[in-house]
Amino acid sequence: MSTSTSDSAPNPGLPTKHVFILATFSLVAGLVVGYAFLGKRVDPSVVRPQTTAATAPAVAMGNHPKLTLEQMKQMADVQASALIEKSKAEPKNARLLAQIAGIYQSTHQFKEAADYFGRALKIDPNDSATRTQMASCLYYAGDADGALAQLNQVLKTNSKDTNALFNIGMIKYRAKNDNAGAIAAWEQLLKTNPNLDRKPMVEQLIAEAKSAPAAKN
Repeated sequence: MSTSTSDSAPNPGLPTKHVFILATFSLVAGLVVGYAFLGKRVDPSVVRPQTTAATAPAVAMGNHPKLTLEQMKQMADVQASALIEKSKAEPKNARLLAQIAGIYQSTHQFKEAADYFGRALKIDPNDSATRTQMASCLYYAGDADGALAQLNQVLKTNSKDTNALFNIGMIKYRAKNDNAGAIAAWEQLLKTNPNLDRKPMVEQLIAEAKSAPAAKN
């Protein structure tokens, strides 16, 4: 979830190429390869917002056998332990906090990841890449409104940000049933980024949203 470039500063350990938020599915399945996940891409059909370790199905992680979310949490704690200890000695190191967040994000521990991304943003509030990552974690943790708030904050820094505009559209369309809001975000994306490499996909999403029935209140 490209050949386009991002205006935001990268974090160490987090790829800078654009990846759309709702990743790995075709449009036929109702989801698209998206921009916001700049780290590991997540299968929302396996780990849905507000899924708990007690109820979540087993999920595959890399070359490991199928793991529960609790097992993945334990793995993340082990992987992050050294960085967490280092962060205690370097409490103002935003990049280090973002690296810790990336570990929890990659193991589907979205609340923990959002917390560490949030700590990093308190130190460097203008880091749009980190704020976009935090938004994706909030979305997968079940907080669509919080994710939208973070993405709108990104737009205050860069009104053309492709990640923010695309993901605002996806969240409004998929989580908020706001077709008009999604279309507006995607049309703004195309208007401000005329050379967008995934323009046909965005145009297809706009057409889909326009033909979809309006949500009933």
